[in-house]
Amino acid sequence: MAWLVLVFIASVLALVYAGLNFYSVKKVDEGTDLMKEIAARIRMGAVTFLNYEFRIIAMIALVVAVLMGILVGWYVGVAFLIGATMSSLAAVVGMRIATYANVRVSNTARTTKKLGQTLKVAFKGGSVMGLCVGGFALLGLVIVYVVFGVLLKQLSVENVYLYRNWLGIDFSPFTMTISGYALGCSIIAMFFRVGGGIYTKAADMGADLVGKVEAGIPEDDPRNPATIADNVGDNVGDVAGLGSDLLESFVGAISSAVILAFHLFLSSEAKGSGMTQTALQRMFMYPVVVAGLGVLACIVGIAYIILKELSEDPHRELNISTWVSAGLTIVLSGIGCWIMFGGEDLTGLAFNLGTFSPWVAAVLGIVAGVVIGFIAEYYTSYDFKPTQSIAAASTEGPALTITQGMAVGMRSTMLPVLVLGSTVIAAYGAAGMYGIAMAAVGMLSFVTTTVTVDTYGPISDNAGGIAEMSKLDDEVRDITDKLDSVGNTTAAIGKGFAIGSAALAATSLMVAYIFSFSPPEVDPLLDIINPMTLVGAMVGTALPYFFSGMLIESVTKAARKMVDEVRRQFREKPGILDGTEEPDVNSCIAIASEGALQEMKLPSYMAVAFPLLGGFVFGANFVGGVLIGSIMSAIMLALYTGNAGGAWDNGKKYIESGALEGHERGGDTHAAAIVGDTVGDPLKDTVGPSLDILIKIMSTISLIGVAIFSKFNLFSWLASFF
Repeated sequence: MAWLVLVFIASVLALVYAGLNFYSVKKVDEGTDLMKEIAARIRMGAVTFLNYEFRIIAMIALVVAVLMGILVGWYVGVAFLIGATMSSLAAVVGMRIATYANVRVSNTARTTKKLGQTLKVAFKGGSVMGLCVGGFALLGLVIVYVVFGVLLKQLSVENVYLYRNWLGIDFSPFTMTISGYALGCSIIAMFFRVGGGIYTKAADMGADLVGKVEAGIPEDDPRNPATIADNVGDNVGDVAGLGSDLLESFVGAISSAVILAFHLFLSSEAKGSGMTQTALQRMFMYPVVVAGLGVLACIVGIAYIILKELSEDPHRELNISTWVSAGLTIVLSGIGCWIMFGGEDLTGLAFNLGTFSPWVAAVLGIVAGVVIGFIAEYYTSYDFKPTQSIAAASTEGPALTITQGMAVGMRSTMLPVLVLGSTVIAAYGAAGMYGIAMAAVGMLSFVTTTVTVDTYGPISDNAGGIAEMSKLDDEVRDITDKLDSVGNTTAAIGKGFAIGSAALAATSLMVAYIFSFSPPEVDPLLDIINPMTLVGAMVGTALPYFFSGMLIESVTKAARKMVDEVRRQFREKPGILDGTEEPDVNSCIAIASEGALQEMKLPSYMAVAFPLLGGFVFGANFVGGVLIGSIMSAIMLALYTGNAGGAWDNGKKYIESGALEGHERGGDTHAAAIVGDTVGDPLKDTVGPSLDILIKIMSTISLIGVAIFSKFNLFSWLASFF
């Protein structure tokens, strides 16, 4: 309980600090009346969309909670609702501060003309999202551990797994409760990422294709009726969606370690290897402790940047915050591991390095996350050759822009996968399967700072849009453009962290899934090898592509409506372009909202329903194969789409910066780069971020349902007749 008190304190401190930064940002002046009016429109559009989205999410969440309560246990349904609530709170608070911070960043650039001070306002706004992600995630976990731990008689082995429900299915109440909490976070993340991603990219593509390419007006020009919708999209997709996404990743990594520890205990007990109840309890607790210590470290890392005098190099300052947070997390989690596991009999735990095995595995995850971030930066920043090659290809037209971007994205998958593979092998060598799960926890242990740095990007992007629409000096736009360019790179790094941790967490959940329906005395990795698993793996490999195709088509449908609306307004109101008539921005916001809400349902439903339908028709082995295939496929596709999209975007910005001599903004080269950016938009901001949620939500829902469909499925029933 002492460790839970520490984690609770960490969560409360994070939320209190978030509140202080929230009100600190709001005290900054918004600027001119026009700036205030534009910011109010963006804020109102974001809130309106979230209100509509929550109506859909609330109905679905209640239905899922009731079904889980009936089929599994009431406590799982309640934990599911707690997870959904925590994820929603983080998303809403983060989005609110983003809509307050954007105009204040613009005004700080206008009044000070200093990049360092402007960066501080954007970073402080982003910190609210980051601190809420860490704080709400941990607060929910503490509630689950304390309340449900007490109701289920703490973590005593006799009550951890001996429970039989009305269907005659044996469950582990505690691990099922943790799974329910993680699933609640996952479902909210799926809807926010898919809905927000469709919204933001439909508006962005509509604004770019008609405004920049056809009409030849600048990005975020107030004459473009889609610009407000585009800025709204940054908040609902890149802020609310991002926050719920990484909160879900954070919780998913922790829950995978807890659930895997339980199944490893059952296996060791059946084989007589002597894992003690105390060791099990500490394996349950250590992932949460690492997460709590990581949040404390991030508070220090964030405060350091906010309190110091910032330089004119935003990239350097953001890296300092990340390094401070990661370094402190390593030190604190090592001390925690020594206190928790020192002197404990570790026989049978596969802790090959002794007391510090779980810590070494977590550190491997931290190092892997940082390396993957550097790789993402190399392939997406216009300071390096890959993105510059895309800009150079744009001189030959849009076709070569597309092909060069595809080549960069495809090449970018190899190094991260080698890093992930090396991490899996090393973590397994340190602490067995539990080590792989702890590597995922380590990679996300400083997620509070990662989200802070990532959220800073869309805030800066919005600030640039407000500066353009408010007709501020070019010097102001230069400051916001520099912040935005760094933000594109930080976003790619954040996506790298998300998919890397998702790969490790989903692998752990997949192993726990395989353990869950295999007899404890049998090697589960051998038990699952059969033709049905192979068929499932083939289907699972295709699933992320099918899912991605649905998302891209959804963005295309919504973007087409947006393009038609912008063209209609330019055609019917020719005075818009010469400034004598006002564009109708509300119609574009409505189109983006309706398109996102209509198109997000089917992909989200499929992620939840597919493993359950597959399990109840073909059985547990089939679903195990689906998980194997989909995880492998989704990792490659997410890396490709995220890095290619980021490189296309920054290739365009490289040209806009004037670095490509003779090919400035507004020419044919710039137009070709805009086409590449438009192709990359749904890839980097809709497909890529949704894939890591897909594999975790499928793994979690499969883990909850396997106890039922491993015994009750159509294939087994038909086989009994032959």
